[in-house]
Amino acid sequence: MESTVVTKDGDNYTKALGNRQVQMIAIGGAIGVGLFLGAGGRLHEAGPSLVLSYALCGIAAYFVMRALGELVLHQPSSGSFVTYARKFIGPWAGFVSGWMYWLNWAMTGIAEITAVAIYVHKWLPDVPQWITALVALGVLMAVNLVSVKLFGELEFWFSVVKVLAIVVFLVTAVGLVFTGANIGGTNAGVHNLTDHGGFFPAGIGIALMTLQAVVFAYSAIEVVGIAAGETKDARKVLPKAINGVVWRIGVFYVGSVLLLAMLLPWPFYNGGESPFVTVFTRLGIGGIGDVMNAVVLTAALSSCNSGLYSTGRILRALADNGEAPKFVGRMNSRHVPYGGILFTSVAYVLGVVLNYLVPKDAFDIATAVASLGVVVTWATLVFSQMRMRQAALRGELERPSYRMPGAPYTGWATLGFLALVVILMGFSDGAEKIAFYSIPVIAVVLALGWRLVSRRQQARTNA
Repeated sequence: MESTVVTKDGDNYTKALGNRQVQMIAIGGAIGVGLFLGAGGRLHEAGPSLVLSYALCGIAAYFVMRALGELVLHQPSSGSFVTYARKFIGPWAGFVSGWMYWLNWAMTGIAEITAVAIYVHKWLPDVPQWITALVALGVLMAVNLVSVKLFGELEFWFSVVKVLAIVVFLVTAVGLVFTGANIGGTNAGVHNLTDHGGFFPAGIGIALMTLQAVVFAYSAIEVVGIAAGETKDARKVLPKAINGVVWRIGVFYVGSVLLLAMLLPWPFYNGGESPFVTVFTRLGIGGIGDVMNAVVLTAALSSCNSGLYSTGRILRALADNGEAPKFVGRMNSRHVPYGGILFTSVAYVLGVVLNYLVPKDAFDIATAVASLGVVVTWATLVFSQMRMRQAALRGELERPSYRMPGAPYTGWATLGFLALVVILMGFSDGAEKIAFYSIPVIAVVLALGWRLVSRRQQARTNA
């Protein structure tokens, strides 16, 4: 186990995250509950065509990560895209992107603790979802408040479990598909991609409607950029971590969904159970379904853990510029931004309430709203990179050697794809429509908030 040298930077954060931990934080961000739980319901809706949705969103995620990499190599910062948006787009962009990211993680955290409750329900069916969610939140909040080193260590082992589980699944699934194994009365094979209504059993339109959910599944890949401010040798470690995320997207996400679609006919999956648990339970091997359920429970805890970590840093970046309440910028003696962590925890408590009121719909509602935050975050990173490139062309700064490939065309294509995802949400009949129609409300709240903040900043300047 490698040692970590703790030093302070200008933000009073400690360089307590080593290469081993950053690599696993990057991997952990790329494997979340959107895949482990969300893929089941989406397979049931769209059938095998879900593979294309994961591939398309994976391409967009690739360019987002490369844009992030170029920005991080230019200036490693725990403020991440908030810092970059403020520098390359304008102060208002930092404010908007920071609060939209917080909204993303507030809703994501609700989805994660909902997933925890769903998984635990398999073992303890008589325990209400909200109780399980509350216990999970308490444990993770305590971990984040102690130290960044403890967070990094916990996330390292969470990610180890997730990666091992995915690798075991991929190897096992390939074997089952090639041998045409019988899984609960049906045979695995490539034929399952077309035998039950074709590759697009619900139509191309429904396949496109899954893009929002898949974008949510890829959320958290940007956490590695936020970790840059607390990483030793960030300019050496981060490119490796980002490159690792990119190829793992293809293998873990697209590969897993493709194999799931070939293992069982798509109608066998559902949104109330992890598709991985469905497969292993139907194999009939004693206890294997419970083991997989424990793994996907770990994935949900891991993602919620990352949410508390990242929002704590982002909120402090906002508070330092007077764009968030002073309380959220406070740090304890262990250099942990406890104010932001506690602030996000309050939102997660609302998720516990949501689990009490509408336990069946809590996950879909939370992921739909969270997707808006993901889209804004990704768009901010891409546009910030484009503006940085323009500044470099004017001779105002020097671009790092690690660059966004195909710029600026790939940047514009990615922004266009993200706009399409948002537009399609308006044509949905589910929770996505709720999120789409909340956009004007969110925009008004952000506009009023920025107006208030800018007035205060102007008054302070004039004084």
